[in-house]
Amino acid sequence: MKARVFACLVAMAGAAPSLAGDLVYTPINPSFGGNPLNSSHLLGLANAQRDATAADANDGTSGTGTPGQSETTDADLFVRQLEGRLLSALAGQVTSAIFGDNPQDNGTVTFGTTTVAFERTLDSIRLVITDSVDGTVTEIVVPQLVTGS
Repeated sequence: MKARVFACLVAMAGAAPSLAGDLVYTPINPSFGGNPLNSSHLLGLANAQRDATAADANDGTSGTGTPGQSETTDADLFVRQLEGRLLSALAGQVTSAIFGDNPQDNGTVTFGTTTVAFERTLDSIRLVITDSVDGTVTEIVVPQLVTGS
């Protein structure tokens, strides 16, 4: 008798309809709609990976390339910032010469070992940047807006 009841229960369980729902993708990253509580965990993982990668790539030199120097000094930082400002001023001079109140068709601006020569044509502006120390030459061609007025 017990065997028949058990067989009936097994048969009924096999005959029951199976239920399923739609699969819905839920992102983990809060930047893409995921749970905002995941952000600190993901940030911690990213920082750990970045630190591990930076330690693997460290060859004992600083950004200045001096072996054995582990940190950038205040003087190095000051020199880089000053160099960036001076190069920004050079870029301002070139931009003013090309597009300023009195635009020129061609010209040359020199700053230290860097020379920027420009030439304006009907449809483009050509810049040639030359570094006299290592002889590198960079050429930039920018299309010029032409209006039919």
